[in-house]
Amino acid sequence: MSTQTTPAQARARLRTTLSWRARPGTTVTTVLFVLVGFVAAVQLASPDDGLDRASRTDLVQILSSLDTRAAQLEEEVSQLEQTRAELVAGAGTSEAARAEAEARLQTLGILAGTLAAEGPGVELVVSDPAGTVDASTMLSVVQELRDARAEAVQIEGSPDRSVRVVASTAFVDVPTGGVSVGGVTLGPPYRVLAIGDPDTLGPALRIPGGAVTSLETSGASVSIRDDSVVVVDALLEPTTPSYARPAPPESSDTS
Repeated sequence: MSTQTTPAQARARLRTTLSWRARPGTTVTTVLFVLVGFVAAVQLASPDDGLDRASRTDLVQILSSLDTRAAQLEEEVSQLEQTRAELVAGAGTSEAARAEAEARLQTLGILAGTLAAEGPGVELVVSDPAGTVDASTMLSVVQELRDARAEAVQIEGSPDRSVRVVASTAFVDVPTGGVSVGGVTLGPPYRVLAIGDPDTLGPALRIPGGAVTSLETSGASVSIRDDSVVVVDALLEPTTPSYARPAPPESSDTS
């Protein structure tokens, strides 16, 4: 014989169900229900990217792959930063080497007479109305300047010519008058320009028995003026040696 549940009994059973409290043995089951509900809510709130269907093992593998990729990217960043540092250091070294090479080239150009120069120095003017100054006397003037550490020397003479004087410049007497300097005939008055320390060059020229004494003895008159800026702008064309070649570096083996 079936028993029919009355409305009062149904309401009582519903109240009993709603007033249920978790017993110690049902704690894990309760947590699982809560987690399932949370996961369901997240799935409903977020778009389907495939991860919701991945297993726990797949998720662990994905996370491990991401960690590995992150480590690789960090290593690449570190290598790129190191390369950048090396390039910056190399650029600095190259720039310093280039600047040093340019400075050396300018120095050699001044000494070789292929570049113009300016700086403090002296101006020597030799008047020789009788034409008695010879090549030997002019060479002694240049030699005195070289001994006084003149860094650039230029000689001017009529008719409005100027010659840069270097180590290989030859001085030769001209039978018709004047002096040949480096293959160029110059006549008086002569004007000698020298760049160097004026306090050294001037006294060197005036030393008793020196260049000025020789010039005055030959009948010329001489004037010397110190100048803060002397311009030496006569240039020589570089020539290729016919016989001289760079010597090989010396061997370190001294035995």
